[in-house]
Amino acid sequence: MDAGHRAMNRGPRHRAVVGSRADLVPVIAVTMLAMMGCDRSSPSGVGADEDAVAVSLDADVRRRALAASPLPEPPPSPTNRWSEDSGAADFGRRMFFESRLSGDGSVSCATCHQPERRFTDGLPVSKGLGSAKRHAPTLVDAAHHRWFNWDGRSDSMWAHAIRPIENPLEMGGDRTAATRMILGDPDLRSGYESVFGPVDLDFEELPRRARPHGGAVESEAWNSMSVADRERVDSVVANLGKAMAAYQRTLRSEPSRFDAWAADVSSGGDGGSHLDAAELRGMSLFFGRAECWECHSGAFFSDGEFHNIGIPAPGGLPRDSGRYEGSLLVREDPFNAAGRHSDAPDGVQAVLSAGVKHDSEAWGAFRTPSLRGVGDTAPYMHDGSMPDLESVVRFYSTLENAVQLDHHQESVLTPLMLEPSEVEDLVAFLKSLSSSYVGREDGGR
Repeated sequence: MDAGHRAMNRGPRHRAVVGSRADLVPVIAVTMLAMMGCDRSSPSGVGADEDAVAVSLDADVRRRALAASPLPEPPPSPTNRWSEDSGAADFGRRMFFESRLSGDGSVSCATCHQPERRFTDGLPVSKGLGSAKRHAPTLVDAAHHRWFNWDGRSDSMWAHAIRPIENPLEMGGDRTAATRMILGDPDLRSGYESVFGPVDLDFEELPRRARPHGGAVESEAWNSMSVADRERVDSVVANLGKAMAAYQRTLRSEPSRFDAWAADVSSGGDGGSHLDAAELRGMSLFFGRAECWECHSGAFFSDGEFHNIGIPAPGGLPRDSGRYEGSLLVREDPFNAAGRHSDAPDGVQAVLSAGVKHDSEAWGAFRTPSLRGVGDTAPYMHDGSMPDLESVVRFYSTLENAVQLDHHQESVLTPLMLEPSEVEDLVAFLKSLSSSYVGREDGGR
């Protein structure tokens, strides 16, 4: 959760809509009946030990909330013609859990994206062969993103899946070793070729370690290879990324209690008992006065863009440049949407990537994460600096210790100045967005 409530300059903010008001349309009234002496819990697990409480949502809040459900199918991935191929997904699933892709055989994609943790690792910053500088975001529903990584350095899921393999702080491997491993293992080779076809490459003649822009030894070995062999290795690795992306597209959240509420209201009901009073008050804040929906918009609860919200660097470290660096990397990536391994090199995503600007306004900006399942993905922010949702909402409420942005940078925040009870309500609503998800029991075997 790393982009927040936009400063819209609409004049003084108003308090959240709670209770009946003559100047508002009482669209929904949800009544929780307290049963004194009974052990009755609300849907969120909090005992309903209060008097009957009516929470009214005004028309704008209701409209925005209903527009945020249900989550549709992920958008197509034109640059990856294997994105919906079940055989590619099966092979990609196996490679996702394959630690031999790493330099020392100890790290796989699942090291930082653990199925039982909603495909995160629960750490402030990821730890592979070394310590990264950013928190591992969830992969559940990640196929809905337009840009990948916190800084958007990849313009497709498959291109992004390749990067950790060669990152020395993550897996510390290289594309040539990965190709040798796939082609040298009869079972893996069979799985690969059953999807992508036979590979005309004598893998035994390849260097054991070789990659462009690596260390001196790896770079020299890469440059010693023929152009044809380098292209074949890149093709194998591109297909590896496409297979892992096909697998990751299957990682999808089930409907949440918020979705159940929205479905009931959309069909003419009153929301039933899917959300309790605190969650409804939090919803009113989220889609109303707090304006969280401005950045966390739509059914994915993300605008897909990049914002600088002034998160201070931990421990006095230099600030992470974020999208400033990412905008350069995505254009230089040989595996980007316009590259020779893309299945739509003249498509919309290629045009978008070519038009990305590399300027100072993007310094310190990070991609708005989805809030679906956010209650299960602590810690928060791109650097994992906030341990729980309460800390996140309090930061947005006060902007305490936020870094002052210069006049060239986008200003997206104004302090919300929430009451403690409003912080609790907003957190309650955010937790109602959690649900089960496909892939939770996936052990990679």
